[in-house]
Amino acid sequence: MTQLILFNVFNGIVIGAFYALMALGLSLILNLSGVINFAHGGFLALGAYLSYTIMPYVGFWASLLIAPILTAVIGLVVERTLIRPLYGRDPLYSLLLTFGLAFMLQDGARYIWGPQTLPYQIPAALNTPLMSSLFFLTGYRVFMVALVVLVVAALFLFLKFTRAGMRIRAGVGDLETVATLGVNVRWLRSLNFGVGIFLAGLAGVLAAGMLGLEPTIGDALVMPSFVAIIVGGLGSLPGTLLGGILIGAASGLTAVFFPSATEAVIYVMMGLVLLIRPRGLLGEEGRVQ
Repeated sequence: MTQLILFNVFNGIVIGAFYALMALGLSLILNLSGVINFAHGGFLALGAYLSYTIMPYVGFWASLLIAPILTAVIGLVVERTLIRPLYGRDPLYSLLLTFGLAFMLQDGARYIWGPQTLPYQIPAALNTPLMSSLFFLTGYRVFMVALVVLVVAALFLFLKFTRAGMRIRAGVGDLETVATLGVNVRWLRSLNFGVGIFLAGLAGVLAAGMLGLEPTIGDALVMPSFVAIIVGGLGSLPGTLLGGILIGAASGLTAVFFPSATEAVIYVMMGLVLLIRPRGLLGEEGRVQ
């Protein structure tokens, strides 16, 4: 029983790492640009498929870096041509646009790579258990969690200590004032959007090695990622990270005792948090108004 609990909790934390990585990208885009990016799951799938395509030529490790960058470049093109004209307008327009874009990305992946599940090969050294007693503790799962920790740490360092990162944080607080001070807001929004899509592409590459590669791979991750933002608190990146890990761990633990409620518990948590603390666990006052 103890081993079963450990297995499900650790598995939940791994899935929670995906939620957190996705949710951080979503939160970056939402906080600065006010865009609710429903196409985030589609970009996740795109990153996974790009990695699958280039892996035979560059190998797994190089594709882990190149595929998210290519995904971010495609995201920048989308932002420049489709999303940028909607800045400053009713958020409903961007919501509907990204909702339609999500279907376009999914159908595009289905058309190019097919609807069937494709085998995504990870290095054999990462696919073996680290301990015989803890069979679920494979090198790949530990590597994923460690990489997510490093990426999240790098993101927070970027936002805190670089000029572009400080401008993004200032823009989240008051974009009009930042523009008045002479900062190129268009460039800032594009950079921020590209970073968010990069995180989605990286999450896709990592998820493909664990969940398999199919056009709908992002669907199961995008809604819990929105829940992670709400649980953690709008406007709070640390809260978003905390929300992703919490709902992942709660889902894994619930699978031990109530397997049929593994998805429902996520939304129950969201409801409880909204009842007790409407702005989220670490959310800023006024962000939900």
